[in-house]
Amino acid sequence: MRIVKEAAERRNEILDVAERLFCTNGYDNTSTNDILTEIGIARGTLYYHFKSKEDILDAMIDRILDETIRKAGAIALDASVPVLERLTKTVLAANVDTKTGNMILEQVHKPQNALMHAKMQEKLLNELVPLFVRIIEDGASQNLMQTDYPEDTIQMLLLYANTVFDDSIAYPEEVKMRKVLAFISNVEVLFHMQSGSLREAMLPMFYRNERKELL
Repeated sequence: MRIVKEAAERRNEILDVAERLFCTNGYDNTSTNDILTEIGIARGTLYYHFKSKEDILDAMIDRILDETIRKAGAIALDASVPVLERLTKTVLAANVDTKTGNMILEQVHKPQNALMHAKMQEKLLNELVPLFVRIIEDGASQNLMQTDYPEDTIQMLLLYANTVFDDSIAYPEEVKMRKVLAFISNVEVLFHMQSGSLREAMLPMFYRNERKELL
């Protein structure tokens, strides 16, 4: 039991140091030698836990996704929070909008990391869709929304939003505004909601770091 604990601690230490170096120097400018020197361990110790620098990044992605899903789940399952507020807060919690998260997204969007990107997207969908379905079901029980296909509808919306509202795409402000309002309007249609009922709740998802009004 003691050996397993020490191995887990060492593995997390390697991830912590690699994460700091990747964020400070850039992933491409950080070598496994840099990580070894920073921690002060032998190469064999590193390879016992990770086969390569890419393997370290892959484990880092798993770790940040697990924490992201945990935070989103805690909000999504909190029935004391009103449904529409819970919907917005769950989406915001599901964003990996941190220095580490942005570094990871920069890497997985590179063509050579397409498989890594696909794996990340699959994990997020598999874990997040049931959380949003729970929110939709709670909303339906309160006559706020209704759909016969909650799981499929949520999956379509997440895939669309992940593609169209990717932070790597810089839209002119008027184009972004149109796309945001169109997305919110179509969510209302898909869930048979009153027109305009989602605007106030969903705008923070797209303008969380900006003081903007869309009228």
